[in-house]
This record gives sequence, structure tokens and C-alpha cells, in this order.
Amino acid sequence: MKEVILDCFGEACPIPLVKAQNKIKELEIGDILIVQIDHSCAMKNVPDWAREDGHNVEVEEIDDGEWEVIIEKVK
Repeated sequence: MKEVILDCFGEACPIPLVKAQNKIKELEIGDILIVQIDHSCAMKNVPDWAREDGHNVEVEEIDDGEWEVIIEKVK
């Protein structure tokens, strides 16, 4: 299992979502993708997409207006 951090600070939708979708394809089952975002639209869209795609998702607020979306690839 490996962890990959995707820094999307300062990027508005749909850039973080597209980057996350592309990066998850490169990972193996069980790997963790951490998407760092500071845009409220992406804070909704990235976790929603990951859950719909069947992955395990957690969201942590790491600072005021900054989040990490932690996605475990399960399929």
C-alpha cells in the first residue's frame, strides 16, 4: 500500500476532480490518494465522485477552508 498526495490548493473545479480521476487510475487496489483542496465546490465534487465510484472516502479539514479528501482505492 502506498500513499499519494495530490496538491490541488488554489485550483477551482473541475481541475481537482479531473486530476483525482486520472491519478486513481494509476494506483493499485488498497492504495491511498490524498487530495488537498481549498475550493468548496471541489470539497463536494471529489468525495461524491469517489463514493459513487465505490471507493472508501474520508474528509478532514486541515485548516480553515482547507481539506484533505482521503480516498482508498477498493476496485
